[in-house]
Amino acid sequence: MSDIEVKNIFLGLPTTCISDVLGGLTNLDYAIKPIDPQHRIVGRAFTVSIPAGDNLTVLQGIREAQPGDVLVIAAQGDTRRAVAGDFVAGLAQTFGLQGMVVDGVIRDIEGIRNLNFPVFSRGTTTASSNKYGGGHTNIPVSAGGTNIRPGDWIIGDIDGVVTVPSEQVYEVAKAARKKLIQDEERSSGIQRDKILAGIYIDNLLGTIPQSN
Repeated sequence: MSDIEVKNIFLGLPTTCISDVLGGLTNLDYAIKPIDPQHRIVGRAFTVSIPAGDNLTVLQGIREAQPGDVLVIAAQGDTRRAVAGDFVAGLAQTFGLQGMVVDGVIRDIEGIRNLNFPVFSRGTTTASSNKYGGGHTNIPVSAGGTNIRPGDWIIGDIDGVVTVPSEQVYEVAKAARKKLIQDEERSSGIQRDKILAGIYIDNLLGTIPQSN
C-alpha cells in the first residue's frame, strides 16, 4: 500500500475509529482542535521542537519539510505567545505542507481561516513569539502528551488529532476501515429500533459482574 493509498483511506475515516484501533494510546491532548471545524488533516509528520515563546525554528521547519508533510510543532503546551499567525501559516501553505498541528496557541484566526489551510492548536492569543532560536527540527518530540517521530502519520478532524506509528500504518488503516464498516452496520441495525437497542444494551450489561 502506497502513501497515497494510505492517505485516501485515512481521509475517509474518523479519528475516533483510528483511536479505537490503537487503544486510545496515541491521541494528542483533547484541547488541540482545528481552527476551522470543517478541516481534516492527513500526512506524515515533520517535527519541530521549540522553546516556549520562540518560533524561529518553525520557519526552519517550514523550509526543510517536504510537500505533503504535516508540520508538528512541540511548543511545550505554552499558551502565552502564539507559535504562528496567518503569515507563518501562509508560508507553510506556500511550501506545500498539508497543515500544522501546534501544541501551543496561534493568532490571526480570521486570516488563517481565509487561507483555507488546516491548523490545529490549543487555542488563540494576541501575543507574538520571539525569534531567538534554540529549537530543533526532524527529531522525536512529545506533543500533546504523545510521542511523535518524523514520518509518523498524523490524522486530525473535529474530534481531535491522533498519530499512527509509521511501522503500524498499514495494519491500522485496514483495521480502522473494518471497524468503521462494523460500526455503521451496527448503527443501521439498532438505531431507531427500540427492541434491538434494548437487546444490545442488555447483552452488554450482562457481561458486567454484579456486586453483592
